[in-house]
This record gives sequence, structure tokens and C-alpha cells, in this order.
Amino acid sequence: MNTDFIKYQAQTSPYPLGMEVSHAIGSYIYDTNNKKYLDFVAGVSACSLGHQHPRVNHAIKEQLDKYSHVMVYGEYSQSPAVEYCKLMASLLPAPLNKTYLVNSGTEAIEGALKLARRTTGRSQLISCHNAYHGNTMGSMSVMGFEERKQVFRPLIPDVDFITFNNEDDLEKITTKTAGIILETIQGGAGFIQPENDFLTKVRQRCTEVGAIMILDEIQPGFGRTGKLFGFQNYDVVPDIVVMGKGMGGGMPVGAFTASSAMMDLLSNNPKLGHITTFGGHPVIASACLATLQEITETNLMSEALDKEKLFRSLLVHPLIEEIRGKGLMLAAMTKSADITNEVILKCQDKGLILFWLLFEGCAIRITPPLTISDEEIREGCAIILEVMDEIQLKVNTSN
Repeated sequence: MNTDFIKYQAQTSPYPLGMEVSHAIGSYIYDTNNKKYLDFVAGVSACSLGHQHPRVNHAIKEQLDKYSHVMVYGEYSQSPAVEYCKLMASLLPAPLNKTYLVNSGTEAIEGALKLARRTTGRSQLISCHNAYHGNTMGSMSVMGFEERKQVFRPLIPDVDFITFNNEDDLEKITTKTAGIILETIQGGAGFIQPENDFLTKVRQRCTEVGAIMILDEIQPGFGRTGKLFGFQNYDVVPDIVVMGKGMGGGMPVGAFTASSAMMDLLSNNPKLGHITTFGGHPVIASACLATLQEITETNLMSEALDKEKLFRSLLVHPLIEEIRGKGLMLAAMTKSADITNEVILKCQDKGLILFWLLFEGCAIRITPPLTISDEEIREGCAIILEVMDEIQLKVNTSN
């Protein structure tokens, strides 16, 4: 299968991990040799409820027996999407009460950027250095990592950058600014949290100059930080919140939510201001609704903070400089990218799935399903420490 994988399926890197997947259930993925791997990545934060969650699977199968795609987005009333958006409105603070459903996080970012320009009549967009918001042309334009953008230029114009947590840079947000987009917790940069009320100060500056504040919750969202959305930890309400990844319980989806007054602008002057064929797909929306209900009707969010404490108590080793992040959005920082690479690859050999972050080479991604058990956390951390001991021994011996 790997031979055909390389030959026929377009790749994103020269050296894919190449696990031949057979099936997955709960916190485990199984390869075609029936070797099981404990999953500390959850599809890069997408499989919030683990693999094959009964509630999500039931919702998908039930909807398949009714109807699948019937009409482009926004024309027919379809129960799964309507119920989902209504529930989302009840869970978000005012005035975030109207949701646009799309197919992926990067498409949601595109919609949010367009909405900021449509609302303000301005063109300037501001993002952060080392930010990642997706890989389509608009999302790439607000990516703060030039190495990944250079060969695709020219991108969309009138984009400027500030440094996350740098208050002095907030002066760049002016009456010419349509919107500023920030990750609530910077993901690719190394799971960096806002400090010294930074998000509150961004909110104040946006209000002063009439700019739109967009928060990208694609990674922190849906319970991963102990709250439904990461921004709820920092006493701030954005004008637009963007979501994806963990929203669909492993199904492909994205969305952006704003006030009715803002969102209605996309339906006129011009009409069809943002359109999609498959956004709000009834099967996907059913999975999203089941996922959201499960997360909000159980103790998974509060348990994420307890599980964070367990991870922090277990992952103590000379090769670990610090543990960054919040809840089950964690990064173990090693002394070098070489160590990180060796840990990730050797852990996979021993049956534990870890992964990298986009821009921070020293970070080991730890973003397991919210449903992971304490026993599974201990199992996985033991493998990490075992591998680190082997690496440490090798270093000591060579010295």
C-alpha cells in the first residue's frame, strides 16, 4: 500500500510517516499488521472524541439513512445544520449568534477575512509573526512564516504583521485596519499562550479604531483548553470566531461565527458574498452536533485540565525544557530539533503516536483525544520517558 501511496497520492513532505492504517477505535490506531498505536495526536487535534465514538457514528449513520447532500449551502432548511447553529448560539457569548458552516478551517478563515473587509469597508489585515491560519491563498497571506510563502507570491495585498504578546505593536492597528486575526493560543509557533491580558488589549484597541477582532480557534476550540473555546479563558469576546478541527469529531468541517448584523452582510450588496456547495452538509453537520453535545453534556472539558496536570506531573526529564500549552493542547519542548525528531520517530516504533509543530522544531505535539483515560496517559508518558532515557544514555556514553 505504501508504494501506491507514494506513487498515486500527492504528498505534503518528502518523508511521510507511512503507517498503513487498518482501523482505529478509542485512543488507538491499528496498522495492517495489527500493531496498535496509542494516539497522542488525535488527527492533529481533530478527533476530539477519539476514534469511532459511538455517539458520532450513530449520528452519521442515522443521517445517511435520511438524506445526504440535497442543495447548495443556505437555500434549504436542513435539521442537522439548523440544530447545530442554534446550539452554538446558545453556548457562545453575545453577540456571536450566527454561524456560517464551511468545509475546512482554512475556508472558514477565508470567510472571516472577507467578512472583516465587508463590514468595515477597509482593506488592511493584520496577523502575527509565526502565525498559521491555513494554506489557501488568503490564509497563507496572513501566515507569519515567510519560508512557507515565498514561492507562492504574490499573495493578497495590504497585510501587516505584529508580534504575539507585544503590546507596543498594537499601535499598528489603526482606522485603516479592517481586522486583526490571531490564534487564541499560537499553535505552529509552539503553543504560546497570551500574556499580560494581551487579548483584552487587542480587543480594546480594535474597539477604539473600529477594527474587527478575529480569533482563530481551530486548534484550541471544542473543549481542548478546559473551556469550549480558548478565548473563554481570557475574558475577551472577538467579533468573529473561527473554528474547525475538533468541531466534527474527525469529519472535515469548518465554520465562522459573528453577530447577525455582520453575517447578514454576506447575503447582499453583493448577493452570494460567500458561497459553498457542501458547507453544512447534513451528514457532517450531524457529526458536529453529536460531538458538540457530547463535549458540553459531559465532564470532558473540566477533565482536560485534570489530564493536563497528570501530563505535567509525569513528563519530567532532563531532555524536557518545559511543557507549554493548556489543557490537552500541550507541547513538550526539548533541547533541540534533533532530539524532538528522534523522540517522535522512536516512540512510533514503540507504539505511541506523537507529532511535530509547524514552525517550532523543538516541540513535541501532545494533543490526544479528550476521551483519553488516565491509564492511557500513563502508558504513553512511560514510552516517552523510556525513549528519552535511551537518548540520554546514548549522549552520556558518547561524551
